[in-house]
Order: sequence, then C-alpha cells, then structure tokens
Amino acid sequence: MDIMIKISSLTIDCKLLETETAKEIYKMLPIKSQINTWGDEIYFDIPTNRIKPDKTAKEVFELGEIAFWNQGNAIAVGFGPTPVSKKDEIRLISPANHWANAKNPHELKKLGEFKNGESIEVLKC
Repeated sequence: MDIMIKISSLTIDCKLLETETAKEIYKMLPIKSQINTWGDEIYFDIPTNRIKPDKTAKEVFELGEIAFWNQGNAIAVGFGPTPVSKKDEIRLISPANHWANAKNPHELKKLGEFKNGESIEVLKC
C-alpha cells in the first residue's frame, strides 16, 4: 500500500510497511494537521488511536524512514540532526514505530523549507 504526504507543492510518496502501526494509520486516512518543527524534523498530530510502541520501536532513524511517535501521538519525519542527535544522526526524543518509507528519501531534505503551523495532509494513493 502506498500513501503520500503533502505540504504545499511538495508531495512525498511513501510505501507502507506490513506493521500494525501502518495498518492503523492507513485506516485513519486522510489526515489533515499542522506541522511542528524540531531541528531537522517535522512532526504533526494525528487522531486519537490505540497504537502502542512495537518491539522494533527506536530513537535513531535513517533518512527516508517515517515514524509514529507514540509519546506525542504524532507522525514524525526526520531529515537531519535534531537537538538530541549525536553528530549527523536522525534521533527522535523518545522511541517511535517505523511504519513507512519514503520512495525518494532525498526529497525529505525539502522539509526544511517549511515552518511551524503549515498545513500537511497524509493521503491514500
């Protein structure tokens, strides 16, 4: 299954993983929210849900990996260092579930152009 994350004229196509988190988020689509920024990461609230941390939840992500941040009930997309990163790693503040991958990871670098409060949508393809 595929989804797209859309902010203004930027569209990021993503492939869902076969996880419970991905299935639950897919059921919620479309999601409309506003972004928050934290270093080279954007995150945004999603509807209340019952998604729990999974056994593969982690803090350090690779460019292109899309996270569900359980502690904040938000989707988090890192594209570079955050305030808690060591060197150039993409580190979230607490463990998150990896649930999707950007098809073109380098497109995520464009997320640095956006500011707090801008509208974002997650849609089924």
